[in-house]
Amino acid sequence: MALNPITRRALALTLRQISLQQTAAASSVSKIGSREVVGFGFNGTPCYVDRVDFPMPGVRFKENTPDIQALREKEKGDWNKLTLEEKKALYRASFCQTFSEMKAPTGEWKSVLGLSLIAASLAIWVYMWMKLFVYSPIPDTLSPEKQEAQLKRIIALKMNPVQGISSEWDYSKGEWK
Repeated sequence: MALNPITRRALALTLRQISLQQTAAASSVSKIGSREVVGFGFNGTPCYVDRVDFPMPGVRFKENTPDIQALREKEKGDWNKLTLEEKKALYRASFCQTFSEMKAPTGEWKSVLGLSLIAASLAIWVYMWMKLFVYSPIPDTLSPEKQEAQLKRIIALKMNPVQGISSEWDYSKGEWK
């Protein structure tokens, strides 16, 4: 069966992409060293990550040594024959931390709180400096006497008498409604 040139070219490009993806995957696995790839891994990558929400990394933590290899062979048999130290050594060969070690408090909150307080203090000092040297003084039109005079002028001119402040003034009695 003969393929037309367009189909042949699309098939060739697809095969080339698959080949490149396999090469990239093989090269990333070869960078692991002598550690054993044991699963899918976090996001499908063969890497080691200690995470509580993703407890099964794609590779073992330590590289295979003759001691660990001997324990792995012994592990295939009866686990009752393994000592507690051997079980711990097998665990530490596969994982760096236990769940309790991952969940243990690190004291990081102290540095975060300290830096936050320093930043807040710095912001207050910048505000005070700007208040003294950058901002102009408050205009005298914001004094209570000037504001009262402005309110009287608004009422006298009957500005916005439908919905504004002048609508709340009773002009016949000369007081607020």
